[in-house]
Amino acid sequence: MRISATWQGGRAFTAVGATGFPMQMDATSNYGGKSSAPTPTEMLLSALAGCIGIDVTMILKPYLEKLTKLDIKVDGERREEMPTAFTNIHITFEVSGEVSAKKVWRAIKLGEEKYCAVSASLTAEITHSLILNGEEVEEEVKAEV
Repeated sequence: MRISATWQGGRAFTAVGATGFPMQMDATSNYGGKSSAPTPTEMLLSALAGCIGIDVTMILKPYLEKLTKLDIKVDGERREEMPTAFTNIHITFEVSGEVSAKKVWRAIKLGEEKYCAVSASLTAEITHSLILNGEEVEEEVKAEV
């Protein structure tokens, strides 16, 4: 896989991959940018949410018509010194609908540990939480992968 990033002036870049969709990036003013687009680190966390989200929906395919909500929030903690890499990432899944917590937890664990190429490419510790139908649900037993 290859992407091409073209400088747009200042700290802004436009990247294009094999699918042909342009992705704008810019730095915040702290780094000389204009905050005109997502930062590369925002895009990284977005890529993680999208990747595991795709995997979870594939694993939960038999239950998708019974879901009314699947929101994913990703919080990342970074080192203070350069490079300010992510050290800890927490992913919260907010799911509503008629599906068991056990099935959702299994999909989350399989998605992150077996299928998601983005999470497999990161060195940060990744943790999860699940809010199912408005209630936080603890993982009872580690899902078998």
